[in-house]
Amino acid sequence: MHVSRLLRNTVKLSEKRAYQIAHEAGLHPSTLSRLLNGIERVKPSDPRVTAVGRVLGIAESECFENEGSVL
Repeated sequence: MHVSRLLRNTVKLSEKRAYQIAHEAGLHPSTLSRLLNGIERVKPSDPRVTAVGRVLGIAESECFENEGSVL
């Protein structure tokens, strides 16, 4: 399981800085970076990822994609 491309792109295109998004989601900025870059694997419904999704207005179901997904 990975963080979805939609979530990664929304973080990049947001008017907020990544560290602001991390702070609002209750994460350290380096944790957000590791999640977005695939350094840390995530499980379905990972609360860290869903918190970032809530900050950005993304539904939980759109925050994740399977490893085998091809977009």
